[in-house]
Amino acid sequence: MRYLIILIALFSINYSQAQSADGVATDYLTGEPIPFVKVVNSSTSEGTISDYFGTFTLDARVGKDTLLFIANGFKNQKTVASKNMLLKLSPSPIGLNSVVISTNREQEVRKEVPVAIASINTEIIENNKPTSIDQVLNQTPGVNMVDLGNEQHTMSIRRPIDYGASYLYLEDGIPIRTSGVFNHNALLEINMANVGKVEIVRGPASSMYGSEAIGGAVNFISKKPTVKPSAGVSAQGNNLGYKRTDFYASNTVKNKLGFRFAGYYADQTDGLLAHSDFNKLALSFNMRYKSSKKGELLWSNAYIDYDSDMAGSLDSTDFYKKLYGSNHTFTYRKVNAFRSKLAYNRFWSKTSKTSVTAFYRNNSIGQNPAYRVKDDYRPWAGTGDPNLAHGQENENAFQSIGLFAQHKQKFNFYNANLVVGASADFSPNEYGARYIEISKNNSGIYKDYEPTDSLLADYSANIYNTAIYAQFKLEPIQKLKVLFGMRYDNFMYVFDNNLGGNSFTSVEDGENIFSRIIPKVGATYQINTHIGSYANFSQGYVPPQVTTLYVGNDIPSLKPVFYDSYEVGGWATFLKDKAKLELSLYRMEGLNEIISVLQEDGSTEKQNAGKTLHQGIEYSLNLKIGKDISMRISGTNALHQFTDYVEAVKGEEVDYSGKSMPQSPGWIMNSQVTYKPSYLKGFRSSIEWQHIDRYFMEKGNTKVYSGHDVLNLRLGYEYKSFEVWTNVLNLTDELYSTVARATAWGQSYALGRPRNINIGIAYKFQKK
Repeated sequence: MRYLIILIALFSINYSQAQSADGVATDYLTGEPIPFVKVVNSSTSEGTISDYFGTFTLDARVGKDTLLFIANGFKNQKTVASKNMLLKLSPSPIGLNSVVISTNREQEVRKEVPVAIASINTEIIENNKPTSIDQVLNQTPGVNMVDLGNEQHTMSIRRPIDYGASYLYLEDGIPIRTSGVFNHNALLEINMANVGKVEIVRGPASSMYGSEAIGGAVNFISKKPTVKPSAGVSAQGNNLGYKRTDFYASNTVKNKLGFRFAGYYADQTDGLLAHSDFNKLALSFNMRYKSSKKGELLWSNAYIDYDSDMAGSLDSTDFYKKLYGSNHTFTYRKVNAFRSKLAYNRFWSKTSKTSVTAFYRNNSIGQNPAYRVKDDYRPWAGTGDPNLAHGQENENAFQSIGLFAQHKQKFNFYNANLVVGASADFSPNEYGARYIEISKNNSGIYKDYEPTDSLLADYSANIYNTAIYAQFKLEPIQKLKVLFGMRYDNFMYVFDNNLGGNSFTSVEDGENIFSRIIPKVGATYQINTHIGSYANFSQGYVPPQVTTLYVGNDIPSLKPVFYDSYEVGGWATFLKDKAKLELSLYRMEGLNEIISVLQEDGSTEKQNAGKTLHQGIEYSLNLKIGKDISMRISGTNALHQFTDYVEAVKGEEVDYSGKSMPQSPGWIMNSQVTYKPSYLKGFRSSIEWQHIDRYFMEKGNTKVYSGHDVLNLRLGYEYKSFEVWTNVLNLTDELYSTVARATAWGQSYALGRPRNINIGIAYKFQKK
């Protein structure tokens, strides 16, 4: 009898082991868990789906049954069932099953989204090894992120190159800066070492994200804690004085508490361009806690400390003669930023999810800006002191506290789902600017300056931004999905001028309120398995920024900016899914667009520009040629022009209607061929071609920048835990400018980097 009981017990143990397989699905590249993976037992055709933390359990005979794993954006994979499986899925290079997040702050399949959106995944970032974000963003269609040196930048997406509040930059769906205090250098405040994916929504996204999402919204999605212990460190540098060290460590304890610490330190000294040193420390610490089977708590923190010289632009003589000195010896920019977010996600069921996020920001930018240095001497008038110039030191600082809440609900009818949300952001903003008197020698060098007691601005502005929004999507007939979206935004600026009414900024104390209902309508139609199309109408809205509204004005006279956008597009895969084509055609009409207008004293003033037109076509083609070669072509052909704009110039009215807007190239293209030989596993090489077409340098369309072509070569090799790489950027040593401008003071060119060779080495550890 005793032996019979033992046999029954052993049979029960073996039977239970044979009937259950479990584990966690992870991303092969990042080690992060993958939710919503479909797991199918090939022997029984039974299946399950991994939960929000990548874990799954399925009836299967251990060691005998074969499991099939299917996940959007990843290659299908088969493996024999076992206990405590650690499954590693590889990203799918081509296809329409990729997953995006940024269109409604929730995961969606790309082919069901009626917008132009591009995604840069971890593999692209790792293969390109960018030292600045533009080196990967510019590989997407319609994007020209302009490098201004030392990670400083501005942007051009469906608009000319400019410095206005036309783009919204987000980190995990939350704006990295408060709306109303836009800065074109905002991506200085991103920790590149903690970015796992970047998504770019092109065109107005105001119905979901609100103000500033006009030309587009760029969402930086942070890496999540890995399932198993992992760590890494890398070092790199180039021949232009740039050095950088990256580091990270990550783990999840008992499948409940995960953490990730990541950062980098970059430094440049004695670069090619005089007065161009900088250093930056970026740190991130993220935690993820599985509070229950249906709940998770996320805590993320980012800290940026940045200090850079500001060399300014080159004039035409120095640029073309390759004289890389600088007239500036003391100008600088310093950024100190801290962000913290605490989010709770509740997964009520497979059809229902609620997210609540509380956030805090503390940000300051202090600078003695080169672009504010103006000569006293006016050559066109023959007046002024040639050894005197004027400038300022200023600081713009804000703190924010805010709350964001969103609920997504799926319904049983017409495959419908509803996303509703609300947000509140309170950001006290302080700004101060002090006039400085600058000494200029006979060689044209701004050698030193004297601080004065003259304050140009000293104010506080409390910013209150509240919003509610909703987005409803349904499938009224098979293959046709229709989306309706709407957002109500309300801004209130409470302004307090500490200088009174006789100062440079003489706006009196008071309130300014801007509110707007922002609609969107879109649809997708899946023609067949390989071809789909979409169309949308959306509006964009931007209230005047705090600094443009109050600084240097007598009264806050700027009007809000509005855009109407019409767009159609489509996508297709062919050659047995080895090729993918995406197209977008858009027309965006602007009203009251805010532009910079040069004044007689050399300063600039923000003014509303009447009506403008922005239209074009964006395209991308991805090809897989055999096993070893892949090719990508991304580009845009566009027209940007004033349709109704008259400007007062030296007391006379000049009509620019019908003129091309300055800094608006008609053709931008980026292509890349990548070779990864199957006979040498771990080796990669690529050649990239960036083309920027000619454009006018000023509103009168009389001066032209001829454009440029830049080639970049990248080589890398991974062996076990080690990796080495060499990137040769600007392979042919092309002389080019990232942005060229012309004014009454002359022509200015932001120097594009000459040929530079970047060499790096990395070590990565990940527990098996």
